[in-house]
Amino acid sequence: MGTVTRGTTNPNRLRRMDRWIAATHGHELRRVSDPVAVDLGYGAAPWTAVELLTRLRATAPRARVVGVEIEPARVAAAQPYAREGLAFRHGGFEIPLPRRPHLIRAANVLRQYDEAEVAGVWARLCARLAPADPVRGSRGGLLVEGTCDEIGRRHVWVALGPEGPRTVTFATRLGSLERPSDLAERLPKALIHRNVPGEPVHAFLRDFDRAWAAAAPYASYGARQRWIRAVRDLAADWPVTDGPARWRQGEVTLSWGALAPRG
Repeated sequence: MGTVTRGTTNPNRLRRMDRWIAATHGHELRRVSDPVAVDLGYGAAPWTAVELLTRLRATAPRARVVGVEIEPARVAAAQPYAREGLAFRHGGFEIPLPRRPHLIRAANVLRQYDEAEVAGVWARLCARLAPADPVRGSRGGLLVEGTCDEIGRRHVWVALGPEGPRTVTFATRLGSLERPSDLAERLPKALIHRNVPGEPVHAFLRDFDRAWAAAAPYASYGARQRWIRAVRDLAADWPVTDGPARWRQGEVTLSWGALAPRG
């Protein structure tokens, strides 16, 4: 279920997303005996699935990854890379696994879809996630859906649980950034057409640019210190959910409700 993507990818393209997943969702993966992650729509080459397994196992040694692709030829081409903990299957948004995964990563998959289709896809994928378990303190599985540039310098993603959207994360290679609003071109499909006056994401990027400009004196200490200062100022008016440890990575995460499209 779904549409074949262009399939273009590059090694190490999703490193920022993977790093964030390992840091913020690793504890959920460690708490289960057989954590399963899905790399949905990995493309014409399986690099992202191979890398995801390596990065997850650094924080959750029992993790397994299943690459899911809707194009049968890509699944066949990926089979030589299969090994213990890594498999490839034909499928799409239905997620053809016998059990619900604890992570679904869908990077650059919804870019070609209409905005009106996003909510339905999100709902279908969230319904396939491992459920929350309040008794054990588990929030359940995680869907991470977003878009990045060709070499992974700029990336924006939405994190969703079984209950729906939770957060939005902006991540960038700080040395390549002129202003935070440069990330607007990598907004996920749910937000990219909403970057217009009157919409929250437009107001956020406007305020981020202003905070970045005000933090210009910190540039003498490096782009990282300027970013940290800008985010610290931004957090006075916007619900930033992370802290300096993530900001140092060129990231900032906000509650989804603050940026959700109006209407």
